[in-house]
Amino acid sequence: MRLATFNLLHGRSLSDGTVHADRVAAAVERLDADVLGLQEVDKAQPRSGLLDLTAVAAEAMGATVHRFAAAVVGTPGEQWQPWRSDDDNAHPLYGIALVSRFPVTRWQITALPAAPIRSPLYDPENGLRLLKDEPRVLLAAVVETPQGALTVATTHLSFVPGWNIRQLRHAVRALRTLPGPRVLLGDLNMPARPVRAVTGWRSLASKPTFPSFSPRAQLDHILAHPRDLPALGRVVQVATPRADISDHLPLLVHLDRP
Repeated sequence: MRLATFNLLHGRSLSDGTVHADRVAAAVERLDADVLGLQEVDKAQPRSGLLDLTAVAAEAMGATVHRFAAAVVGTPGEQWQPWRSDDDNAHPLYGIALVSRFPVTRWQITALPAAPIRSPLYDPENGLRLLKDEPRVLLAAVVETPQGALTVATTHLSFVPGWNIRQLRHAVRALRTLPGPRVLLGDLNMPARPVRAVTGWRSLASKPTFPSFSPRAQLDHILAHPRDLPALGRVVQVATPRADISDHLPLLVHLDRP
């Protein structure tokens, strides 16, 4: 079984700054993942051609099931507000998604509140800026694989140091209510050492993923609780394939499950 996580940067290419469905589809198809967690996902956004990027990824994977979970309504970096209810779905949305080739028997969405204050963030194009943090979400699914049920979750945590640790603790607590084995995929906006210190979970894939053009840090992770490792099986491949989109590399792990 192949699990992957990919921060899409809403499908934008760093080479020309544009978004094309075929580039997103090619990057996803190259992963050949059975379950894929996506972050920075647009839905009906003008900046990405009104595409439903979750649906684009699902078609490229040949996946039977997919779900998008909105974190904000509007466009990050411009005008936005927290997503509150299905009434907001008539507007441009931004969030995370899970795509699966296997059936899903249960979904769970957990809200992860934003940091309460503006925080500095370095933008290569605009320098140091004080930004309002966005709310985040955890999207989890109980997936029925040929080897049995598996809980897979994805999230994209805050860039604010310390606050992302608080969100990660909240996410791990939420996953305790779902059946094991459990795997967390996502852009956690922190390196491996604090992730392990906070959660006790083990990394299934250790490779730098950011920035994509010269990766130096691992911000994207595939994690499992130590008790779940025997049921998940042996890791036979870890990869960070190159893609024509995003400032993150996708992270892929191939498991030989018993």
